[in-house]
Order: sequence, then C-alpha cells, then structure tokens
Amino acid sequence: MAADQSFDTVLVVDFGAQYAQLIARRVRECHVFSEIVPSTMPAAEMLARRPKAIILSGGPASVYERGAPAAPEGLFELGVPTFGICYGHQVMARALGGTVENSDVAEFGGATLSVTSPGMLFAGLPNAQPVWMSHRDHVSRAPSGFTVTASTDVTPVAGMEDRERGFFSVQFHPEVLHTEHGMEVLRRFLYEGAGCRPNWTMVNIADESIEAVREQVGPKRVICALSGGVDSAVAAALVQRAIGDQLTCVFVDHGLLRKGEPEQVEKDFVAATGVNLRVVDARDRFLKALDGVSDPEEKRKIIGREFIRVFEAAAREITKGGSGGSAGPSPQSGAPDAPEPVEFLVQGTLYPDVVESGGGTGAANIKSHHNVGGLPDDLQFTLVEPLRNLFKDEVRALGEQLGLPSEIVWRQPFPGPGLGIRIIGAVTGDRLDILRDADAIAREELTAAGLDRDVWQFPVVLLADVRSVGVQGDSRTYGHPIVLRPVTSEDAMTADWARLPYALLQRISTRITNEVREVNRVTVDITSKPPGTIEWE
Repeated sequence: MAADQSFDTVLVVDFGAQYAQLIARRVRECHVFSEIVPSTMPAAEMLARRPKAIILSGGPASVYERGAPAAPEGLFELGVPTFGICYGHQVMARALGGTVENSDVAEFGGATLSVTSPGMLFAGLPNAQPVWMSHRDHVSRAPSGFTVTASTDVTPVAGMEDRERGFFSVQFHPEVLHTEHGMEVLRRFLYEGAGCRPNWTMVNIADESIEAVREQVGPKRVICALSGGVDSAVAAALVQRAIGDQLTCVFVDHGLLRKGEPEQVEKDFVAATGVNLRVVDARDRFLKALDGVSDPEEKRKIIGREFIRVFEAAAREITKGGSGGSAGPSPQSGAPDAPEPVEFLVQGTLYPDVVESGGGTGAANIKSHHNVGGLPDDLQFTLVEPLRNLFKDEVRALGEQLGLPSEIVWRQPFPGPGLGIRIIGAVTGDRLDILRDADAIAREELTAAGLDRDVWQFPVVLLADVRSVGVQGDSRTYGHPIVLRPVTSEDAMTADWARLPYALLQRISTRITNEVREVNRVTVDITSKPPGTIEWE
C-alpha cells in the first residue's frame, strides 16, 4: 500500500520509542498512510519509499551519549518535511547546530506549554495548553534559522520550526491523549507543513487491497487460514471479493479453541460470506506435538509449524479433489483440466504482529506470533497478507466496509495459538477443559453485564504449574489459580487493565470457584502494556 502513489506516505523513524506505534496510528487517524522504519535505515532507502513527510520519534537515550541513536546521515538534506518529537526534537536540534543539555529538573507527565511565537503549528491555539512530557534532557539553544515557538517552566525550547526548510519539532508528545491539542498540531504538520493529502480511507484501502491481491495471485488457487477471529475473517472476505471461488477457506480445529467456537465459526462466517469452507479436525495432532512443552516460545513455534503442515495437507486434498478454483472441462477439448496446485496461503497478519515479532522496524522480538515469527523455514506457500499494514481498529472498519456482520467484526481478539498460550505450563486435554470452563463463565458474565464493547480483550489464564491452598465445603483444597486479564486498548500496541465493576468480578470469581472443581482461587491482572503484554505468553 505504501508504494502506491495514490496515497501519501509518512515514515515514522523509530529511535526505540515507547510510542512509535501510537505516532503511526495517529497519522493514520488523520487519513494519511504511515509506516514505521528503524533509525538505522539509510537516508537513501527512506527516500526510495517516496515519503511525503518524515516523523522522528521519541526514545530512551540521550543524544550526546556515545552510541546513542542518531539521524541517518543525509536525512536533513533529503528535502522532505520533517517533524521531531521528544528525542526526535533533540536529534534534529543537535544535528542542525543547536545545543542539547541535561536538566537538573526532569519533566515526566503533565506540563503547561507556553506559546511564545505561534508559527504554523500553534497558530490560533491557546497560549497556555496542557501537554505530556517525558524527558530530562532539553534543547537549550535552537539551531540557526529556527524560530522558538514554545517553552515551559523547565524547557526553554519546547517547540521550534524552520518553515522555509520544512523542519518542525516539539519536546512534548502530541500523539498521547493527555496533550490536549496534540492532534491539531500533528494535522497542521501533515497538511500544512508537508502538504499530505487526507485520502487514506477504508473505501480506497479496500479497493487497493483487492487490486493488490488480484495482481499477486492471478489465476492461481488460494487457501485461507481461517481462525474465526476478526483478522482472518476480514482477510478472507477481502480475498474472496478479489478472486471469488479461487479461494477455499480452511478452519483448523486444533483443540485450543474456546467453548463453542468451532461451531460458531462454521455457522457465522459461512452464513455471512458463502465461502467454501473446509473444517479439519487436528485436535489429537496438536496435543501430541505440544506434549510436555511449557516454554511459551516453543509452544508458539510448534503451533505455527503444525498449522502450516495441516494447511499443506489440506491443499493437497483440495488439489486432488479439484474443489474451488476454476478446474473443470476445457471448452476446447471437453476433457477435464488437471487440478491446479494451491500456491498461496492467506493469513490475517496485522501490523502489530509484525512489529512485535521484530519485523519491519528493526525492533526487538517481543514474542513470535504464530503467523509471523513462528512460521517454519520450509514454508511451501507464498503468503497473502492483505492486512499486514493495518492496525486492529482499521481492520474492524474494513470489515464493516466489506459487509461482515457485527458479531464477527466486533468479536474480541483471540490469538492464533489459542488457549495454548493461556495455559502457563504444559498443555493437556484436562487443562484445556478447565480453562475452557473458566473462560466461558467470564465471557458469559461480561456479556450479561453489557460490557463487551468496553473491553478490548479478556484473556483468562490458567496457572497450570501453580497450586494454592484453599477451603471448600470445610475441606482443604489444593487447586489451580485462574487469572483474569481484561484490558482496554485502541490497537493492542499499548493497553491498560479494564476497571470492571467489583460486583461483576465477584460474580465471575464465585461462579468459577463453584463450577470449576479444579480452581480454588481467582485473581485479576492489573498490569498495563507496557511493561506487560496483553497475553501472558
């Protein structure tokens, strides 16, 4: 999508920022396509992507320290409008001849910005406005040619710009909600400073994606890894829109699904799309492959490997049976055509999956997503990933654009490895049954309380290798703890724990400990992301 010049592209240069993904998402909220790239990418390679603008992210380092990330050589000679944020503000100042110093007083959290010379970014905005800061270093002297536009009690150069050269920067974080006018500042840079066109919309995303799939696949046959979640469902609907009956969806019941999900996938998705669906019962295969494995990364890689092996077998069966695609009598000879082999595999990979798996930005590998970092080296398919550049909220909007029902579009995210990564310890059939029962109770009560839309995701985790003493019916018990992990989020890159009503938590806890014999303790995880991830494994 980024290469298609019907859209303008903004590159977000990542200096190790906590909020790099949030910056990219905010740019897209302004209807401009954004892409995160590492600060180690050469300037010439950035220019080859034909960016309309560049944004320099924040980061944890000090620009004057040995080994600190610096702007790629020649970046400021590219002639591309550039906006620095926090560390990026300091990188720009130092690279162009300004001074960056350590301050005796840090600014972490809320601060009041004083606009001293509005310039382009602050014109018409309040002279005093709340912003979110996260720094100890500051720009003490702006480079030659820059106008200082704002300051705080601690930071003399909290905003600066050189409009003639297209350089703008701020010390605060305009991308976070705590900065009251942050989105207006960002929009002004994108629209006025860089001349970006606000035409990144779901309508043309769908059109461009459909055309890209047709171009990639041609007349070949395709299978889709359908999990029942919103990502694979939207990917399948989009690909079907592009190539019709060349597509066969394969749903693998790997035994790691929640209660009632296999039946729900068959009923809901087929009813909504009419797609050709094959269901493969691979429960025994996955359990055997996971036998005795407790390391989370190994689990993910095993599940990813087994998924692919199952799909390869399904592809061979589809080829042998000749279902799907256009195989049939030849109009010239009247003889049946030889079945075409399946060459392509559709997956619902999202941008956060790619980022967390260390792809695309040079970022650390947080965890291997089964459809990114967990794929086997000898993969026999060419992947089709039409959602690879999208965040979750964009995928939901695309699903609505494609006409999928709300039951599918607004289903809470569920990881590809399923309950296998919600059991802390080895995966067994008995442990899966315990977790399914507990999870079903939590979901039933959340729905009954009318809070499904208020919670982004609600993992229920079984601490299988942990036991705790309890008392039930005047008898000592030695059961498993269950962890409830309800979170709120916009795109899964950051998250906070959901403040569910105490009465709801009490009902869930009481029902689980009463109805699931092996559980005698229920806890709630109140960790944000970062530092924790949404899933425990």
